[in-house]
Amino acid sequence: MKYQIMIKMLNLLLTRRKVKAAEIAERFDISVRSVYRYVEEMNVAGVPIDVVRGRYGGICVCDTFRLPSGYFTRGEYAAAVNALKAMHSQLGDEDTLSALEKLEQRRKSERRELSVCGNIIVDGGAWCDLDKFPEKMSVCERAVNESLCLEIDYVSRGGVHTKRIIDPHVMIFKQNVWYVYAYCHSRAAFRTFKICRIKSARYTGRTFVKKPVNKQDIPLNFEYTSEQLISVTLEINKKAAPDIEEWLGVDSIEPRGNGLVACVSLPDDDMLVDKILGFGGKVKVLSPEKLRVKVAEAAGKIYASYKA
Repeated sequence: MKYQIMIKMLNLLLTRRKVKAAEIAERFDISVRSVYRYVEEMNVAGVPIDVVRGRYGGICVCDTFRLPSGYFTRGEYAAAVNALKAMHSQLGDEDTLSALEKLEQRRKSERRELSVCGNIIVDGGAWCDLDKFPEKMSVCERAVNESLCLEIDYVSRGGVHTKRIIDPHVMIFKQNVWYVYAYCHSRAAFRTFKICRIKSARYTGRTFVKKPVNKQDIPLNFEYTSEQLISVTLEINKKAAPDIEEWLGVDSIEPRGNGLVACVSLPDDDMLVDKILGFGGKVKVLSPEKLRVKVAEAAGKIYASYKA
């Protein structure tokens, strides 16, 4: 009985996104205390539900949360839809029609959709985060466009979870990573958040007034100084040419002997070493010597980890 009520609570929250605890208790004939206990159990199970206090508060499910596509099998979907169609043909009930429309809409959206930001189609999710990333992109994009405050559960590189209220101002795409640049109420300052590190997000119901944002204000290197760059010469296997062209541009590669060579200026950081290693043996550093040593040492560590 308890789990049936929890499923009904979840469906109610997914439909309305925010419901008073007292209303849930009355609807399912349970105590308010039981409502909060069930909410805690659903949180432990991985459903991001928040309790918002105050006059305009309630039990909220994050706007980035959707039921997994496997919540119903195709057979279960078909059976439920056919049963509701039969009921609606006999009763003509509005609630039955509403439930039918929701189920059919869910079936249509069962396949993962790409996020569409204006005229740009985005598929920036990790391989293991195929369904959740488009939802995060969609929520952040709407928050930026409509000046909506968000409450996010953010996971830092150190694995620390923090709840933050943010005012998203702009979205940024840099080096294949999506960011949202926002005013963080917890830090009382602007911060840059990786969208892939946002575990969940929900609209708070509040809006904000946007402040002017300059490119120079954002703490990401859009342009490198000469001190941050090094001249690099790479020997490229022709099989890797298409990938190198997409990384460095077609104008940076020229034939030399039986192979290809790229002479470019690149940021002198650890990401450069990782990028070169990502091509395996198809890219070789000819110069400078210090970069050759860094790549060789990193490759040696990888080899040793597999040999152990």
